[in-house]
Amino acid sequence: MLHKLNLEHILFLDIETVPEHENFDALGEEMQYLWADKTKYQRKEDFSPEEFYDRAGIWAEFGKIVCISVGYFTTKGETRSFRTTSFYGEEKQLLIDFKNLIETHFSKAHHLLCAHNGKEFDFPYIARRMIIHSIALPYKLNLFGKKPWEVPHLDTLDLWKFGDYKHYTSLKLLTHILKIPSPKDDIDGSMVRDVYYKENDIDRIIIYCEKDTVAVAQILLRLRQEELLSEDEVISV
Repeated sequence: MLHKLNLEHILFLDIETVPEHENFDALGEEMQYLWADKTKYQRKEDFSPEEFYDRAGIWAEFGKIVCISVGYFTTKGETRSFRTTSFYGEEKQLLIDFKNLIETHFSKAHHLLCAHNGKEFDFPYIARRMIIHSIALPYKLNLFGKKPWEVPHLDTLDLWKFGDYKHYTSLKLLTHILKIPSPKDDIDGSMVRDVYYKENDIDRIIIYCEKDTVAVAQILLRLRQEELLSEDEVISV
């Protein structure tokens, strides 16, 4: 079945998130309480709510998206290319721009969204942040009433699990064992918060996010036993 998919019908994506505020003190009193309550089992006795706040970007209720990078295949004759672009800046606007891309170019029934661990993180995170900003969900993210086989999402982590629901493999590990050039050659997810708030370097985050998007496409190619993308075939627009 995987070989029957038309690669040009797939929108690959990755998101980068950070805590919605730079530090715990910026939260209102009620949100501070809710944060402490939300994370009490993760923190246990090891961290105070203040100390744990640098991880707030993991939760859509306490974090925000600072970059969505997308990529898609195009073919002209024998020439294959993979084009990437990114949405960044004020969160509500980047979500609107991303939604417009989906509804304009990837809205057909055969179109799919693809990410690594997307079903557990990227897709629900985007949907939750859209709802928080009062943005109507695009069809590709509105799963209400859909049967499992009707959900238009591909997840390279799911594909790698081969039915083993207990198994988790990070993007970094999977690219390494599949001999795919690592996207983690500059920063990793744990550093995005500091790069955003302390270094104010959104360009560095965009580059990192686009590399992850390319890596997701490379994994799908390897699962299909196809030749990996070369540097010349990847075009940032």
